[in-house]
Amino acid sequence: MGGDMLNAMKYISTVPFSGLFNWSVQYLNDSKIAFSKAYPMMRIGEFLKRNKTTVVIEDDVIYKRPRIRVRNGGISLRDEILGEKIGTKNQFLISKGQFLLSKIDARNGAFGVVPEKLDGGIITGNFWTFDVNYDIVNPHYLALLTTTKAFVNFCEQASNGTTNRHYLQEPLFLNIKVPIPSLAEQNKLVKEYNKQIFIAIDSERQVAAKYSDINAILLTELGVNISKETAQKGLATVSFSSLDRWDIGYLQNTSKFSTKYKAVKFRDCIEYFMKSSNGKSLRIETYKTPSKDFRYIGMEHIEKGTGQLLETPIIKGAQVKSQTIAVPDGYFIYGKLRPYLNKYWYNDTNWENLVCSSELFVFKVKESINTRFFEIVLGSSIVQVQITDLTSGARMPRITEDVFMNIQIPIPSFDIQNSIVKRIDKIKGEIKKLQQTATIKYSSALTNFETLIFE
Repeated sequence: MGGDMLNAMKYISTVPFSGLFNWSVQYLNDSKIAFSKAYPMMRIGEFLKRNKTTVVIEDDVIYKRPRIRVRNGGISLRDEILGEKIGTKNQFLISKGQFLLSKIDARNGAFGVVPEKLDGGIITGNFWTFDVNYDIVNPHYLALLTTTKAFVNFCEQASNGTTNRHYLQEPLFLNIKVPIPSLAEQNKLVKEYNKQIFIAIDSERQVAAKYSDINAILLTELGVNISKETAQKGLATVSFSSLDRWDIGYLQNTSKFSTKYKAVKFRDCIEYFMKSSNGKSLRIETYKTPSKDFRYIGMEHIEKGTGQLLETPIIKGAQVKSQTIAVPDGYFIYGKLRPYLNKYWYNDTNWENLVCSSELFVFKVKESINTRFFEIVLGSSIVQVQITDLTSGARMPRITEDVFMNIQIPIPSFDIQNSIVKRIDKIKGEIKKLQQTATIKYSSALTNFETLIFE
């Protein structure tokens, strides 16, 4: 009996009542963070003090509101809005240099320092702002520490609530002890982190510039001139033979482009649209095979404007209740929902059971067209300028199949297509190297910081 009792004691621990902020067993068992013992530890509440400076919203005043991005994405200006359009009239003021968090998204790393441009901004009760004791802590160091994976996991345990709305508990947040190096060491850590991040950001800027270069080169090579004409006032006539649609939005589309090559409609470029090469529909109801694995592409998995996939999760058929579309090798997909995001992708993989959201068109172009050339044009302003005025729906704009099929693009000879592809592929190779640099720098910046702060 004595031995059994001794073994049972391994599973029993005591907690002082004064420190019992949360009755959750998970919190009591798992809330310790493996911080390095190289630095003195201090409660967050010793250098942060909640600031609840209230403000009553006036209808004729313009107010600045912040956006806190998760996972150390920083704080930026969400909008500037007239008071009469703000429903919650009792809010709180924020000031430059304060530490700000979202009590809802703290479990996703929504922490940051208020920038100067948001000085005098306002927040609702779903955000907390703290005055910082600058003699103890650099708030940017604290922002780095609180957005690490280990700290975010703690915030998950320290959040209460039902459904998906888990709120961080203030006493739990303020009571946690964190390593506090000297201010000089904190400043050094922040400087080293930012040094890596600046390189990553600069690489991303170069990537954006090179994508602009690709578009400019394409327009030059194809002799394309894009213009926006002023709509004609009064009555206008349209030739019946060129009338593809009857709606006013289509008839008033003033986006024009000229090219030194023949302009061909998508319907004349596409061999198979939403159908396989044997003529069968590509639509699939995955839920009818609930245990089968599918590789799934949703709109959220495609990077806008680049033709690249962000991820391709493996799901069970039962996980998608709506209809999906099979994506065979050699087929394109293009987002019909919010087409201004310019989400497209070409499948040159050998993936099995690949499906996509029904918010995407799936099609294969004719063999007389270089697929790489078509991909480049598909992501260009040549297509976007024609789509701009042709979407339907205010909240969730879409393009119809008819609109998509009537988009026109220049089609030069196959040799010229190949020449354009070769030139642009060289730039895309440079883009890939820059993207790799950005990824490495983001990763090393965080890894180097965590190595010093955690065991």
